[in-house]
Amino acid sequence: MRDGIRGAQGRFLALTLGVGLVASASTATAALNAAAEFKEHCAACHANGGNLINPAKTLSKADRQKHGIKTSKDLIRIMRKPGPGMTAFDEKTLPEKEAKKIADYILKNF
Repeated sequence: MRDGIRGAQGRFLALTLGVGLVASASTATAALNAAAEFKEHCAACHANGGNLINPAKTLSKADRQKHGIKTSKDLIRIMRKPGPGMTAFDEKTLPEKEAKKIADYILKNF
């Protein structure tokens, strides 16, 4: 009986570890995808979170907060209808899912 319990515990532990590894790999892949999306659509003007067009409006947390940009929704709103000098990214060009990935990436990394 004891071996049966240990066997079940071992299988549960292996399953739990396997699920954890898949989740970690999935999270890492999502982070890489977000970085790639940022690089493709944003980095030309916002390399390292800066702003080549308007240096007063970087992607840094301090600059974002100074301009009332605090959430991913705020960032997506700016992507869709930016101010002068920034390319607009409509939903056809940048679908909502990718826009959200980029916004979350900006919030986490700058």
